Amino acid sequence: MLRLSWTNLSGPVPSFLSQLKNLTFLDLAFNNLTGSIPIELDRLPHLDGIHLDRNKLTGQIPDWNFQPGNAPDIYLSHNQLTGPVPKSFGYYNYTTVDLSRNMLSGDLSFMFGSNKTVQIVDFSRNMFEFNLSNVVFPASLTSLDLNHNKIFGSLPVELTTLDFQYLNVSYNRLCGKIPAGGKLQSFDVTSYFHNRCLCGNPLLSC
Repeated sequence: MLRLSWTNLSGPVPSFLSQLKNLTFLDLAFNNLTGSIPIELDRLPHLDGIHLDRNKLTGQIPDWNFQPGNAPDIYLSHNQLTGPVPKSFGYYNYTTVDLSRNMLSGDLSFMFGSNKTVQIVDFSRNMFEFNLSNVVFPASLTSLDLNHNKIFGSLPVELTTLDFQYLNVSYNRLCGKIPAGGKLQSFDVTSYFHNRCLCGNPLLSC
């Protein structure tokens, strides 16, 4: 385990970290790290978590090639990352993925699916743009934050079957009626407001 968070570190994330083959947890969050994220981090076969959030990292997210199956939990929020999320991210199972507060763009629907085991997803405050209507969400999902993007379409009725602890789809381009049932009406107006034409409880009736 290597934790060097809150230490005011600057400079790039060292690629030599990929030589620490027994590393299971890497935390370099809350620093002043700059430059791109090393692609070599996928050479760590036992890695369970990557925390690079709250730095000043730029460039695109690397097209990592992790071991088949489960991948480490990934925290890359509060950086200056740009471009699309690599399609390879759709091949893995995560517990938590936090890409919030960057300048990422493109279609993220491939991150979801009935066969996934992800529990916590935060893609908020980026420029993601895709149709939410036909996205199939995994039964394991308990927290979904998509606020402040360019996501369009409607909320799938299958969302009513999920045991949400947190949900926020505000500030997007969603339309249609909020499906009734499950946990969807347990969240207040702020989880849904500032969309193109979303309606129904807890918003105004359609």
